Amino acid sequence: MERRTFLTLSAGTVGGFCLHGCTLPAAEQGSSKHSKEPFKISLAQWSWHRRLRGQEQPKLDNLDFAKEAHSFGIKAIEYVNQFFKDKAEDTKYLAEMKKRAKDLGVKSLLIMCDGEGQLGDPDSQRRTQAVENHYKWVEAAKFLGCHSIRVNAGSKGSYEEQLKLAAAGLRRLSEYAAGYKLNVIVENHGGLSSNAEWLTSVIKKVDLPNCGTLPDFGNFPPQVDKYDAVDMLMTCAKAVSAKSYDFDETGDETTIDYYRMMKIVLDAGYHGYVGIEYEGKRLSEDDGILATKRLLEKIQKRSMKA
Repeated sequence: MERRTFLTLSAGTVGGFCLHGCTLPAAEQGSSKHSKEPFKISLAQWSWHRRLRGQEQPKLDNLDFAKEAHSFGIKAIEYVNQFFKDKAEDTKYLAEMKKRAKDLGVKSLLIMCDGEGQLGDPDSQRRTQAVENHYKWVEAAKFLGCHSIRVNAGSKGSYEEQLKLAAAGLRRLSEYAAGYKLNVIVENHGGLSSNAEWLTSVIKKVDLPNCGTLPDFGNFPPQVDKYDAVDMLMTCAKAVSAKSYDFDETGDETTIDYYRMMKIVLDAGYHGYVGIEYEGKRLSEDDGILATKRLLEKIQKRSMKA
């Protein structure tokens, strides 16, 4: 939610399950089907948004994101475009990002894209511009070795109008991304996108195997049952965002039942990466990331014993 406040494929690419029942090879999903872990752990760059902005010390530079994640024992990362917003077409800069991650054995999974216009804008020219604004991020994600870009499904109008418009923009972008064998995935990220029924209907209307969801555990209004909502979004999930805010003395998240939530994720047949996205304020970002990682590791061990 805080990120939203700050900012107002062809088959055979990465993902879990889509509405059309497309399951993809474990090796391409980043799945741990053939290893001991029921899922793998990645880190969303937003977890360090205060450090990246210099609001919390030590300040972190985008180029050091992979190195810092690796120092925390995390070997897969999810970028946020605002932290290198002017570098999408800077091949020298992207090559340095890619080299640093590769040298450490850190896998680049996706780029979360914000601030590029509404893909469901009622104005056709602005909608086209928003779609085209994302092209450079598709190309950057492909260059970095990612499997997806994460986008927002913003629109205006009635429920049905927004569904139609968002699907139109997403379909055009997904068709473009398919040429790069890349997924376009939508997060529940405010507005109607935080309505699981609406968002899954949008994905169904797009009707392309490289367009899916990125369920986030926390981006729902208070009146919504987050567990039912994530369960619905998992039907077309190609990535998962493990939002966290705070932890009790036993190491459990205080606002989200992680055991219940991860059971929903695994029961959906998803065995890919689960991205840590710490957004709390009581703990430092470093401590919040480590607390989330420990909790996910505890769930990994319990799942292996079950």
